[in-house]
Amino acid sequence: MVKSGLLEEKFESRELNSLFQWRNEPKKWSIDTTASQLILETDPETDFWQKTHYGFENDNGHFLYMKTEKNFRMTTKVKALPNAKYDHAGLMIRYSKDVWVKTSLEYISTSLSKLGAVVTNRGYSDWSTQYVKDKDIDLHFRISKIGQNCYMDFSWDGEEWMQMRIAHLDIPDDAPISAGIFACSPQGKNQSVRFDFLSIEELSSDPNEAYL
Repeated sequence: MVKSGLLEEKFESRELNSLFQWRNEPKKWSIDTTASQLILETDPETDFWQKTHYGFENDNGHFLYMKTEKNFRMTTKVKALPNAKYDHAGLMIRYSKDVWVKTSLEYISTSLSKLGAVVTNRGYSDWSTQYVKDKDIDLHFRISKIGQNCYMDFSWDGEEWMQMRIAHLDIPDDAPISAGIFACSPQGKNQSVRFDFLSIEELSSDPNEAYL
């Protein structure tokens, strides 16, 4: 069962929660207390990706996170207004440069965009995708981390969840994990992103909790 709330951030204050840390803080970000949203614009050529496919390595995306050694379920709602190919934003969990997971919808200007997840183990990334028609991205994402297993889901309304991926993470037991929201513009800049909230709940070691 869900044990407790590790974080319930609704972006109602102009100051960030003291648990948060930035990794590659964007030049432009703020909290809209009227809308209760964290707003940011992506810096140029930002991304998280390691080696696979064309040898490309980039580790400079924007990542706002807290650290925890617990099992957890993390949820957010993100509205992105992309303007360049592969603009994307969503949830990320990270152990190191060589071990991390991100889930988002990547914008493709000339065809259908790609909803998917990237799993990186031992310094190699892979990308699982499915096509969606929407260009203005307004989605709920959640990631559950239980032991060395990771469960990724998405929702259009925050009520009905659909599975995207189950993956293994090459991490030690009880490893401290960075968990939070991210945004990238691999080929452009100034993607506008709004996050409504970030919720992180502690879970037990029961893998069935990933689907509650």
